[in-house]
Amino acid sequence: MEGSARDLLEYRKETAGKRTKLALVLLSLLALTAVWRITQGEWAIPLARIAELISPFLSGEDLSSPEALVVRSVRLPRFLAAAGAGGLLAVSGVVLQGLLANPLAEPYTLGIASGAAFGGALGFFFGSFAVTPAAFAGALFALWLVGVIAWRSGGGGAYIVLAGIITNAVLSAGVTFLKAIADDKLGAIVLWLMGSLSGASPASALMAWAGAAFVFVPAFVYGRQLDAVSLGEGRGELLGVDERKLRRTLLFFASIATALAVSCFGIIGFVGLVVPHLLRTLIGPASRPLLVFSFLGGALLLSAADGLAQRMGELPVGVITALIGGPFFCWILAGRRRAA
Repeated sequence: MEGSARDLLEYRKETAGKRTKLALVLLSLLALTAVWRITQGEWAIPLARIAELISPFLSGEDLSSPEALVVRSVRLPRFLAAAGAGGLLAVSGVVLQGLLANPLAEPYTLGIASGAAFGGALGFFFGSFAVTPAAFAGALFALWLVGVIAWRSGGGGAYIVLAGIITNAVLSAGVTFLKAIADDKLGAIVLWLMGSLSGASPASALMAWAGAAFVFVPAFVYGRQLDAVSLGEGRGELLGVDERKLRRTLLFFASIATALAVSCFGIIGFVGLVVPHLLRTLIGPASRPLLVFSFLGGALLLSAADGLAQRMGELPVGVITALIGGPFFCWILAGRRRAA
């Protein structure tokens, strides 16, 4: 008995040590990425000058200087938007993978991306001002449609995934139809669908961080229940968890947050798949620490990918994340087949 307690204590110490080291690595890399993204560009600005320019006590003359405008209105908001959106998508991935007990789930499993894509593409026909609200409305419509189909079918995790596949197929066909009749708007629609942070503003950065908090807080509060549900269909009920209520609650928060990110920045896939899965292999499946580390990992991945996309001629960042996530997705599938 004493040996078991001692082994458990050693395991906890070892796990805590790993998590501390990983947290330091992620925070250091995120800080280095922030320095790179804010100081470098067509106009290189020294780090010491950056510190002066972002000070809240900056004088009126310096505040109107070209350097201040570049840093405060372009580079800093873009980095913050990438970090917030990346963290949001990764945390949403943790929630969906736990709720559906499926490591291949991500924020777009439920057809939210297709709904936002359909709404955003439709918004282009009314003017650029309508794209963001139309995309958000489309994502909410997709969530409602998935909920109706899953509820009519039985309401379990497997039915939610199937409902998401059906919704995704229908709305993707709708997007294809809109592109076919878009004429001169086709180029703008295609670029938006690829996902980009080039138009990030202080307002969109604030929305990304608000969305991240919107999903992170309830997911952290329900962390233990999420652990129980992630064991498999029906396991949570044996431990006293109301699985249907938990799914409805957390799916709502994760879907609204994802819809917010998609409506602002377009389709940025695979962040919610790659980051949670990779970090789960490093720190274990416990939801609460996984939420924290996934937020940091998602912020790091998307901000670094956005920097790479910008250096490659302002490519859509969705292209970069797809190039990273596609092979990773295949690796996960191959691993699951070997395990079976």
